[in-house]
Amino acid sequence: MDSAVSDPAPAELLEAEEELQPWQTDRSRAPVATKIVVAGGFGVGKTTLVTAVSEITPLQTEALMTQASAGTDDLSATPEKTTTTVAMDFGRITLDDDLVLYLFGTPGQQRFWFMWDDLVRGAIGAVVLADTRRLTDCFPALDYFESCGLPYVVAVNHFEGTERYEAEDVREALTVPDRVPVLIMDARQRIQVIESLLALVGHALDATPE
Repeated sequence: MDSAVSDPAPAELLEAEEELQPWQTDRSRAPVATKIVVAGGFGVGKTTLVTAVSEITPLQTEALMTQASAGTDDLSATPEKTTTTVAMDFGRITLDDDLVLYLFGTPGQQRFWFMWDDLVRGAIGAVVLADTRRLTDCFPALDYFESCGLPYVVAVNHFEGTERYEAEDVREALTVPDRVPVLIMDARQRIQVIESLLALVGHALDATPE
């Protein structure tokens, strides 16, 4: 006699780290979904940030680096880096039960900048990651968001073994306006990433209250 096997519940089909959120199980609750862009120079920690905070398995478009990029991709500050994002990173995090942030990480190299317009469309704001060893690498992202009027915060990703600077020192070096928050954080630390995202959401609400 064949044994009866019931179909698995939807929650059982998810991986352990991808538990259903309250807004997914209660159809009467409509979450506030927002899009946030994570930008910055090559190898600054964008993929790390999205991975550290995402409650779902993040979508990554990583490709192995080859000798073809040796002349254009500077690995002096990140010699152990072997892959690079060629399209985008994508993750999701639920804050305060009904606030859902969808994170889109941009590729850092200039040859992929043509995709930025599409990735930024519909976003409420951006986190611009900076590495104090290569501050000039984040200038293109700063110029881009200033020109398009998208609210942003600057998050300095403090790498181990590097000198730690105060936020106001970084602000002065980058000539970031006083209205823009500048934060010091570690892209590997989930709590610090969440605090940076909350700072961006608050700044975006102040900049565009409607």
